[in-house]
Amino acid sequence: MIFGLAAASLAAQESGAPMSAIDWLSDSVATPAPVPATPAEPAIAPGPPLAPVTVSPLDSADQRPDAIGILSPAVTGLPADLWGTSRAEDIVRRIRAERAETLPALQALLNTILLAELAPPRDPSADGRSIFFARVDKLLEMGALDQAGALLERAGIEDPEVFRRRFDVALLTGEEQPLCENLTELPGLSPSYQARIFCLARAGDWTGAELLLGTGAVLGLIDEDDAALFERFLDPELFEGEPPLPNPVQPSPLTFRMYEAIGEPIPTAGLPLAFAHSDLGEDSGWKARIEAGERLARVGAVSGNQLLGLYTERSPAASGGVWERVAAIQALDSRLEIDDRAGVAQVLPRAWAALDAARVEVPIARILGPRLHAMGLPVEAGEIAFRMALLSDDYEDAAQSDVPDTPLDALLAGVAKGNVAGLAAPDGRARAVIEGFSSTRPPARLASLIEDDRLGEAVLRALALFDEGTDGNLDKVTDALALLRAVGLEDTARRAALEFLVLDRRG
Repeated sequence: MIFGLAAASLAAQESGAPMSAIDWLSDSVATPAPVPATPAEPAIAPGPPLAPVTVSPLDSADQRPDAIGILSPAVTGLPADLWGTSRAEDIVRRIRAERAETLPALQALLNTILLAELAPPRDPSADGRSIFFARVDKLLEMGALDQAGALLERAGIEDPEVFRRRFDVALLTGEEQPLCENLTELPGLSPSYQARIFCLARAGDWTGAELLLGTGAVLGLIDEDDAALFERFLDPELFEGEPPLPNPVQPSPLTFRMYEAIGEPIPTAGLPLAFAHSDLGEDSGWKARIEAGERLARVGAVSGNQLLGLYTERSPAASGGVWERVAAIQALDSRLEIDDRAGVAQVLPRAWAALDAARVEVPIARILGPRLHAMGLPVEAGEIAFRMALLSDDYEDAAQSDVPDTPLDALLAGVAKGNVAGLAAPDGRARAVIEGFSSTRPPARLASLIEDDRLGEAVLRALALFDEGTDGNLDKVTDALALLRAVGLEDTARRAALEFLVLDRRG
């Protein structure tokens, strides 16, 4: 039975750590001075101030934000009490420490944990929401806007910290209109001047937006850079022929959208992953869309089908760089289309090298691997097809139907079947995997977490250990695999080991 391990108690005081580790969120619900009336909003008589929005844990633990999820235990296979007696602050710290880009199998498990419906930890000092925000912020860091948005939607909009994130997700996906309407309907959200100006203009109230901009600038509540940006947005004809504004080093989603609106889009290549979604739209150039797709595919935020669709959308009009990858993938796709076995064998090595260069082997292997393996390709192409099949969902079937030619291929087949007994280790990386699969108990460095009923922390730590081990600390890979298998995460252990052996993710 999955996760059938004992527990003990542990509780401690919650720290005063910042709510968010995402430093590019917009201050869309800051608390500015009272907003003056605009022509579209008649003045009202003074009255008592609105009570501030407060958030407190609800009576039932499963109604707290920390318990919100979109995947049930029946879907994830994770126990509902995964967090056990962990301190909320320790869970938050471990979630924040996970890398956004790692082996796809590890990313998939982390994504599942972030989206899972789990009972809050039995920590009497927990506020009931810090884990929720850590999960959402990690999804935002990973560029998983749809998933983050789904979690946020379940939390409502009355909490300013929830609204702030929902507003930014909407800005990055171009779906901000409903959130702009919410700003006027929920005065307790205390929208910033910048957010109100944007939403007034979005609704066609240009006069009100201009008045608010002038007032905010005079009161010093809108800095010079934002004022210059909004002036161009509200009255572009005044700035015809003027040089472009300098690009901000770290734009918020609101700033990013404003630059886009004035016709000076900010390149997303150096921005956080979440911004890359804006390049996936039809308005972006094909090259930008491909590069954004590759960035997001590396963290699982774009599927293999989406990426393959981008690669094969049209014929490349240039050469070098990304176009070399496009040409290589298109050559493979065209020969697969007509079932040209000899042609596939000829072009597959080049396509595999192109996928390796972009680190998107797994998304494409999940789509093409089983089909390529079934073709029975010769020599080098056959070996590549076998390994692509091992990186797909059909990894065990591929291992059962193939006769390995090399010690490494024999080990790969053994890992795919979950049995490495008697297999040779051609190098240190292979030895680390064999030792991890040969272990029958959790490693010493993680055992105490399990004994203290902090199973979720142990799994998060194992993911981090595996990631650290890819750079050469192979004992960490061994311990991570041993932990994953000991707690019943067999599929993740096999996939991660196969990816570790097949892909080069060092450095």
